[in-house]
Amino acid sequence: MTGCTSDSDGPSAPTSSPSRHQEPSDASDHNDHKLGAQVQQTLGTTQINNSDGLFVEAGLEHVGDGFHSRPDLERGHSYQLTVTCEGKGHVRISVALKKSLHRTLACDGSVWRQLLTAPGGAIKIDGERMKGATGMVGWRLDKASKADK
Repeated sequence: MTGCTSDSDGPSAPTSSPSRHQEPSDASDHNDHKLGAQVQQTLGTTQINNSDGLFVEAGLEHVGDGFHSRPDLERGHSYQLTVTCEGKGHVRISVALKKSLHRTLACDGSVWRQLLTAPGGAIKIDGERMKGATGMVGWRLDKASKADK
């Protein structure tokens, strides 16, 4: 499961693999770094305050790697899932709940928000690249505020 942990970017930076924290070594790495920064800015995960009681988890991955998260949610509570992708092509988002959700999201900075009601226990949230897609994809999961419901 990907979540919020401490690392070299500070005590509340979103988790990503160690290679994402290295300085870009070529044009592709530089572009991924730039796209990743745009995704984090859109999701508001550049700096996450540990005192934010609504935050559950966030992640950032290369589109080609996809992402797979298994957050353990409280039964009957509502959560706000936000996914965005920067780059080219499309990603396919799947959320396994009582009734599974599927969404195709363009990697053009589009944002998808979905209110989820947890059945209890771990759910599956997956993002898979569609043919030819490149860039960076990120997600954020928060407990829903009263305004979200």
